[in-house]
Amino acid sequence: MQLDHYSTSFNKRTFPITLVCENVTNAPNVGSLFRTADAFGIEKLVLCGEQIPLGRKMAKTSRSTEKSVNFEIIDNAINVVTQLKDNGYQIVALEITKTSKALHTYKFHNEQPIALIIGDENFGVSEAILNLCDSIIHLEMFGQNSSMNVVQATSITLYEITKQFL
Repeated sequence: MQLDHYSTSFNKRTFPITLVCENVTNAPNVGSLFRTADAFGIEKLVLCGEQIPLGRKMAKTSRSTEKSVNFEIIDNAINVVTQLKDNGYQIVALEITKTSKALHTYKFHNEQPIALIIGDENFGVSEAILNLCDSIIHLEMFGQNSSMNVVQATSITLYEITKQFL
């Protein structure tokens, strides 16, 4: 028998992970990021940019998780990342670069809080943010395409990070 939302026995937990979204502006993606943040028990979701959609389209996808997820909207992602770095967070970007490391081989330092940086749906994480990162990770891709939807990639990455905290 399939369990409903009220009869699952999952242990509620919050992990020392802040998800920083640089210019993710597609309403369904923002809504899905709220659901993902809730599902993986991250401490905070920071939406950076000038055009963050929090309307009906976002809410339809979020399924009300925006009411329970700790979040903030800030214009400038560089300021957010710099502040997190100054506060002792390890800054990790999810992006494909010449020097990025494969997620499945990466060991996170779980004695230190993590700021996971994700980028714009079309352009990824900016060069300015990448320059502030302690590490850059990517997902191994086995098909013709070299990328996937930002929310799907974030979900896979948060699964791996939280698994390492357990």
